Amino acid sequence: MNKQQLAVKIWESANQMRSKIEANEYKDYILGFIFYKYLSDKEVQFAKKMDFTNEDIRGLSEEDTETVEYIKKNIGYFISYENLFSTWIKKGKDFDVSNVRDALSAFSRLISPAHKKLFEGIFATLESGLSKLGDSSAAQTKAISQLIHLIKDIPMDGKQGYDVLGFIYEYLIAMFAANAGKKAGEFYTPHEISVLMSEIIANHLKEKKEIEIYDSTSGSGSLLINIGSSVAKYVDDENNIKFYAQELKQNTYNLTRMNLVMRGILPNNIVTRNGDTLEEDWPYFDENDPTHTYRPLYVDAVVSNPPYSQKWDPSDKEADPRYSRFGLAPKAKADYAFLLHDLYHIKPDGIMSIVLPHGVLFRGGEESVIREKLIEANHIDTVIGLPPNIFFGTSIPTTIMVLKQKRENSDILIVDASKGFIKDGKNNKLRASDIKKISDTVINRLSIRKYSRVVQREEIRENEYNLNIPRYVDSSERPESWDIYASMFGGVPAREIEELKKYWVALPGLKEALFYENSKVNLELNVKDIKKEIEEHPSVKEFVNKFNNSFSDFNKFLKEELLTNMDTVKINREEAVLSKDIFNRLESIPLIDKYEAYQILDDNWGIIKVDLEIIQTEGFESTKKVDPNMVIRKRSGEDVEVQEGWIGRVIPFELVQKTYFKDELKSIENKEGRLFEIDSEYDEIIDSLSDEEKDKPILNDSNDNFINKEVGNILAEILDDVESEEINTLKSYLEFLDDKPKKSEKEGYVSDNPQVAWSNIDPNKDGTYGKMAVNNYLTDLKLAYTFPEGSFESKMVRTANLIAEEKDLKKLIKKEEDLLHQKTKKFIEILSDEQVYGLLEQKWIDPIVLSIDNLPLDIIQKLTGKIKALAEKYETTYSDIANKINEAESSLASMIAELEGNEFDMKGLKEFQSLLESE
Repeated sequence: MNKQQLAVKIWESANQMRSKIEANEYKDYILGFIFYKYLSDKEVQFAKKMDFTNEDIRGLSEEDTETVEYIKKNIGYFISYENLFSTWIKKGKDFDVSNVRDALSAFSRLISPAHKKLFEGIFATLESGLSKLGDSSAAQTKAISQLIHLIKDIPMDGKQGYDVLGFIYEYLIAMFAANAGKKAGEFYTPHEISVLMSEIIANHLKEKKEIEIYDSTSGSGSLLINIGSSVAKYVDDENNIKFYAQELKQNTYNLTRMNLVMRGILPNNIVTRNGDTLEEDWPYFDENDPTHTYRPLYVDAVVSNPPYSQKWDPSDKEADPRYSRFGLAPKAKADYAFLLHDLYHIKPDGIMSIVLPHGVLFRGGEESVIREKLIEANHIDTVIGLPPNIFFGTSIPTTIMVLKQKRENSDILIVDASKGFIKDGKNNKLRASDIKKISDTVINRLSIRKYSRVVQREEIRENEYNLNIPRYVDSSERPESWDIYASMFGGVPAREIEELKKYWVALPGLKEALFYENSKVNLELNVKDIKKEIEEHPSVKEFVNKFNNSFSDFNKFLKEELLTNMDTVKINREEAVLSKDIFNRLESIPLIDKYEAYQILDDNWGIIKVDLEIIQTEGFESTKKVDPNMVIRKRSGEDVEVQEGWIGRVIPFELVQKTYFKDELKSIENKEGRLFEIDSEYDEIIDSLSDEEKDKPILNDSNDNFINKEVGNILAEILDDVESEEINTLKSYLEFLDDKPKKSEKEGYVSDNPQVAWSNIDPNKDGTYGKMAVNNYLTDLKLAYTFPEGSFESKMVRTANLIAEEKDLKKLIKKEEDLLHQKTKKFIEILSDEQVYGLLEQKWIDPIVLSIDNLPLDIIQKLTGKIKALAEKYETTYSDIANKINEAESSLASMIAELEGNEFDMKGLKEFQSLLESE
């Protein structure tokens, strides 16, 4: 299974296994064991690389001090064979929780002095939490055994291994965050926010050869790692990136270190610190050698997502160089304290990005003073308003602020990105297109109507340094209004038609073809078939042709990039290459949103990326491989992993079947269609039953499905009464068989009764007819008996026939599906290279090309909908409505005049009638 499938499988199992343990706690255990597996496997890989034999590895022991020191010197730690993760697995039923306790204790003793700061105490949370996994040693052993067997299949070797490991680690952190409520904010920044901040930071640093980045509230380290990944796209050697991380909470600090180490980052490029960012600034020296290691920490980029509006203690910090220039944040809200800390630590040409609550943009008091000084010192570069409810555990609106030490320009870019998102469960989530649009806007400092604006400092001064986004960017939608003139006289207001100006500019002559002017402020629809007029208009056809010409060789380009260059394409840079090509093609095409096209690319890129990783790592032959399809099923009340068929490692079974087994698929689809028809026929029969018939025990109250047994019982009673000469003869024959006649007597009976169609009965080996065969034929005869149309008996016979047909169809479908599955497996394993390329084109390229080709049609459809809505909005005038009301009132008054009643009824009706007539 690919990394997504493996991650989902591990999460689903882990979420079940954690039982009543809080997600926030359980994450520390599973992630801790994943990290121990990583360290364990890394030692084995190193040993094999150094020509250790399997026997040598089995001999790894603390007693061999020379080997211990050799391994510690090279990888920073030593794990004996007895304590290896793989040894735990091999122990099987002999595994015990004490094995884990001993191993973690030994690890703490056997860390290299040079790596002590990186590894010391890294398993402290796991060690202290083992007791929470069960009430007894046996329960703890069982829980841990399940856990280590769950993660044992995560690959941790080579480039592909790092990627899979990192992906699964990130996936699990995200899923635990989604289930951890408010505590999620302590350790996780949503991936989309990390990517957005990363793209902005990476663009600023893209010319640098060596880069240092720092996260002052690192949490799990995910934000820092995403920054590193984005920066790595621009540098030739990833080892030229150095990571600094600081985190207050011990268990979260451990996550940071694990996450960084598991990405294959060189230990010397990882500098971490467990401490209070605000109370204890990053030390200017190594605690072990303060005299010779004095060096302030100034980096190329700082990123952070600190706790929002946290209380802090600003006392005695006036002289702190981080705050002395700008002032102290209020003790009830430390937001600006974190911001100033980050700003202090960037180099003169550096950049910082921080996520803060929206209030920092406009709150008064000490914060307004700090904000004014930052603006006048020209540090604030960009303010980005994010959608609400974007973070786990909080729904407060947030903003990303980008600051620099030195800037050439003195303006501030304000971006209102609060409207661009999709719903994802209880939270909102940035799409790839949202991230791309924001980052492009920031990088290119674009002013986009109702989205972003470059604001001059003078205007900000006039607003008293208030940076509240709506003061500068109005992203609100215009509320719907009704034109009085059009409401009275019909037509469409010229003002509302003018709101579609972008269409009229891009499609010249179309407005004039659709409308004619009937007054200075009003237009009248000029056509009956709006859709046809738009689609056939010359400017619309020209628009579509221009688009088609621009993308005429797009398929060829994608094939060259993804298929021809499959082995050499730079996967982490290729999506940018493809998006640049799409944007270039759309540059001269009006109306089409390039970010919508980008979203189409990104929706498909995840699949392509995984496939390319597999092919580049395992070779082209991986496209012809199938893997067991492992699923979790209940067996004796236990969740058990079992195989259900096969799945293609790269090529999906469904794609092969649609391409090469169309007849087989059609046969199955036809039978499934007939099953659907049978369900409908059941419903028809149920609806046709009278209330009295429905009282009979033939229906299941819970879902209105027929019960086979009850139908069979009622049917048997009905059919017992069916008579015909042939049926009566067969009944007599069955009684005759009870006397155990000889073969010749049976043959005589048959020859004496030609009214029976004996040839329709399956004979015995001796040519005679047995009870079972005769009974089957007798049942068929009875079912074939014609009851009166619409009778209860006819409905029961029809039902029985449907049940039998449904049963046979399901057997046939299962048989054909199994046969097709096996044929598909064999076919994938013998695919020719040409067939593989054809299938990959269908899987990777066709969906992108097809969706992008539909973009002009979407524009036309959207415009058609807008014109129809405008026409319908004013189609019925107020005058029409008033006339209809008058007609209704007159009609009602006339009807009242015809009514009769007692004296008081008539007085009341007369008064009502006079009111209607007066109105």
